[in-house]
Amino acid sequence: MPREPLLVGLPPLVGRAPRVLVLGSMPGAASLAARAYYAHPRNAFWTLVGELTGVDPAAPYPVRAAALAAAGIALWDVIGACRRQGSLDAAIDPASIRINPVGELLVRERGIGRILTNGGLASRLYARHLAGTLPRPVEHRALPSTSPANAAWSLARKRAAWIPALTDPGPSARHGG
Repeated sequence: MPREPLLVGLPPLVGRAPRVLVLGSMPGAASLAARAYYAHPRNAFWTLVGELTGVDPAAPYPVRAAALAAAGIALWDVIGACRRQGSLDAAIDPASIRINPVGELLVRERGIGRILTNGGLASRLYARHLAGTLPRPVEHRALPSTSPANAAWSLARKRAAWIPALTDPGPSARHGG
């Protein structure tokens, strides 16, 4: 059986003053084809962000990306490249995974104080490959996947987890330090 080609992820989507970094695992086939994060029409990510920013989840990608950046939210993935058949995380060849240099992004973007991982694989890979290597402390929250493959979580349950994580100022802001 022929080996799957190496898939290369998307560059980070970062605005002027990000405070939160959302890390997925690796963009799915629809996102890679569109060169746009969370391009699958049934992924709940843009629906949730739309509730937060007031931007229609069906708006053109540049409009949604600008609203996200204006809200202080950056996007990237834990995996920078891998081999995978289809779009499911379960189909990723673990031996092929190349981790993105998230630490370098944190050096450039000093305002990022929280990392949210989107789904189980992103959370596990973050813990295994990134958490102990970052150049400074950041809060981490593991969140349920916004993917339609995560049918065990309703949109309401995803909303209850995601909206506070995206909007909560965090302990240092709440306690003045």
